[in-house]
Amino acid sequence: MSAHRVLVPQLAPAKPARVVLIGGSGHVGTVLARHFHRLGGEVCVLARTTFSSPWKVVAWDLNELGPWTAQLEGADVVINLAGRSVNCRYHRGNRRQILESRVRSTELLGRAIGTLRNPPRLWLNASTATIYRHSLERQMDEAGELGSAERGEPDQWRFSVDVAKRWEEALFSADTPATRKIALRSAMTMSPDRGGVFDMLSRLVRLRLGGSAGSGQQYVSWIHQQDFARALDFLIANENIEGVVNVSSPNPIPNSEFMHKLRQAWGIAHGLAATEWMLELGAFFLRTETELVLKSRRVVPGLLLNHGFRFDFPEWAEASKDLVRRWRFEKQEKEKQ
Repeated sequence: MSAHRVLVPQLAPAKPARVVLIGGSGHVGTVLARHFHRLGGEVCVLARTTFSSPWKVVAWDLNELGPWTAQLEGADVVINLAGRSVNCRYHRGNRRQILESRVRSTELLGRAIGTLRNPPRLWLNASTATIYRHSLERQMDEAGELGSAERGEPDQWRFSVDVAKRWEEALFSADTPATRKIALRSAMTMSPDRGGVFDMLSRLVRLRLGGSAGSGQQYVSWIHQQDFARALDFLIANENIEGVVNVSSPNPIPNSEFMHKLRQAWGIAHGLAATEWMLELGAFFLRTETELVLKSRRVVPGLLLNHGFRFDFPEWAEASKDLVRRWRFEKQEKEKQ
């Protein structure tokens, strides 16, 4: 990380009048839609199918331009989160869908913005912190080393890096001169919502299966949902920021420590550790890949920190306790209904 920090006052959160979220029906999209809705913004989610929601939902087709493009006209911010889940086996068909859903949706959005008379001022496009190489010994800010075949990484890991590179290429090659563009190299966003990463890991902990994975030395990059949303507020307000931005906590920690602190937050003393062969076997039956837990992502938000962004939850111990408290509160509220 750069040793120099720009000491500037943190700007108040922007309150954009109109936010368009593409692929906004998933876990992260729901976190952001709720956030901007609470700020008083006019939120529109573009999804493959419509559903009942406190905000506007419009059907879109990632294969062609259509009536959905009218939602982009005059929008303050468009946030593209579209992409098939990577929580699957990386066979040929799934690889094609993972790649095409990200690249084609980004290319199509670029074409759509290029046709508008009043295009969005800002385009935030999802990317991923897994674009950086497997690293135990050094932190990776935005100038960090990207993964590559030359580094001897497993084929599955190289595939994820290649997808991220092509995803970002599609964003930055789009001909949208009036629109500022940022690729969000995001870490795992932790929220108490059911079905998210935190919910899945917490279930393992409560089953006494939440021990370290593999060697436990690999780093986990993460970010609390509150800081993720606030970081996007910060990027919206700071019009001099563009390009790639790491959106993660400033304190990634080894997997063994990460799981230990999560167990402490739940008040559970022990968790069964999983060796690599156990993880491979489990991943086979769960139809997923071990990359999600074995690759070391030691990512830090260099640009955000250098521009003066302050995290509400910079440490995992405090973040996990807050998330457990929220999870329990939401469970109690649902039981009252």
